[in-house]
Amino acid sequence: MLKITDLSHTYPNGTRALDAVNLDIPAGMFGLLGPNGAGKSSLMRCLATLQVPTAGRIRFGELDVLAQPEALRATLGYLPQDFGVYPRVSAEDLLDHLAVLKGVASRGERRETVEALLRQVNLWEVRKKAVAGYSGGMRQRFGIAQALIGNPRLIIVDEPTAGLDPEERNRFNNLLSEIGEQVVVILSTHIVDDVTDLCPRTAILVGGRIVESGTPGALIASLEGRIWQMDIDKSELSAARERHAVIATRLRAGRTVIRVLSDSPGQSPGGEFASVPASLEDVYFATLYRLRTQREA
Repeated sequence: MLKITDLSHTYPNGTRALDAVNLDIPAGMFGLLGPNGAGKSSLMRCLATLQVPTAGRIRFGELDVLAQPEALRATLGYLPQDFGVYPRVSAEDLLDHLAVLKGVASRGERRETVEALLRQVNLWEVRKKAVAGYSGGMRQRFGIAQALIGNPRLIIVDEPTAGLDPEERNRFNNLLSEIGEQVVVILSTHIVDDVTDLCPRTAILVGGRIVESGTPGALIASLEGRIWQMDIDKSELSAARERHAVIATRLRAGRTVIRVLSDSPGQSPGGEFASVPASLEDVYFATLYRLRTQREA
């Protein structure tokens, strides 16, 4: 269990990135959703002991993370949003080097570890190729391989599927799902479908604060009967926003599809709206809509 209590962080320029964050994260996949600039990466960096928060506590089991950062690093796997690699170094050699840094001293043990991890992430056949020449998806799979060195009990992945094509995204998510059964895996992302597919628990971070948390099923159930949809002309969008709580729009076959949040279950906004099943994406957009209207009030 990872327990985060009243965690806050303010940067030297006065930006308050985290504001009294409280979370209990059990073993398994945990999804952290939020828009760009919400504070997700700041939270991940605090959990990974890369920066010391201004206030608050982090415990992993019996370990006080802020007091014993080295102890956490020994059992941590971290895949940041962007990670650099040495030019002209093969995946096999780079993973071996990283294993040395992680404390795997025996050459034979490193050889077995490197082979097992490269096979697990389906990079064994290209192990002699420089990681700098890998595609985006291959680099992300290599990133997971390095994060798994030493059998970590806490794994943090920050925006891992951003920029990947659908096939690589599915491959990467399947890999995360396989490794996330016995350890704590935190998936920080703004891609709602990744959390829906992978995570039995999730939280939404906006403006440095946790504004929603729970199981995707419970969060979705809270909106059942309140999501309505209709196709309109693009020219009608402004008027629709004035009359209804439009939480999301998208173009489809030249028409604009709007999704609207009603005040109560079963209450139609009127007109030709059709009731549609709620999704975690609706929860996410409805939460952002609620916070935005509160700020504007």
